[in-house]
Amino acid sequence: MKRTLDVVAALCGCVVFAIPLLLVGIAVKLTSSGPVVYWSQRVGRDNRLFWMPKFRTMRVNTPQLATHLLQNSESWMSPIGRFLRTTSLDELPQLWSILKGDMSLVGPRPALFNQDDLIRLRTEMGVNKLVPGLTGWAQVNGRDELTIPEKVELDVQYLHQHSLSLDMRILILTAFKVFRRDGVAQAGEERFRQAKSGATNRTAA
Repeated sequence: MKRTLDVVAALCGCVVFAIPLLLVGIAVKLTSSGPVVYWSQRVGRDNRLFWMPKFRTMRVNTPQLATHLLQNSESWMSPIGRFLRTTSLDELPQLWSILKGDMSLVGPRPALFNQDDLIRLRTEMGVNKLVPGLTGWAQVNGRDELTIPEKVELDVQYLHQHSLSLDMRILILTAFKVFRRDGVAQAGEERFRQAKSGATNRTAA
């Protein structure tokens, strides 16, 4: 049932967002050098690696780190990168990942291949058994404002409670979050220190 809904929703999304996809792609190409779509290696179900697409929001030479770990992250942003991130338009190409089966509409956000602390905690708690999602329980409860242990705690809650009704609730909350542009980190050096401190001092639930 979940897979069927994912495929139907992704196909509908490709039709509904066809014009925004085209316009964003043109805007990315016109405002900065480099490819329109950025492919990053992510961790999927059972810790299997896959390539996830996003509209490029950073310069082509940006280190492959989570945004909150980049010092002075604003300096790495493309001219329209911040807008794409705060509106979540950069995530639209992931409809392709949903169609392929690498991702679902709802699930834990896929970790970067080098986010060792996040991967380790998720594996210890069994979260790695879930298909990663375009949005998830952690995204509607803090998103980039959460520390790694807090994210994993919410991922564990979803692991034990996920259902069609909860997925629908998450999708509705995601729409409100995107509209209000809540919880998106534009991390500077202070945010880097907070993230490092939180990862060191907090333990997983």
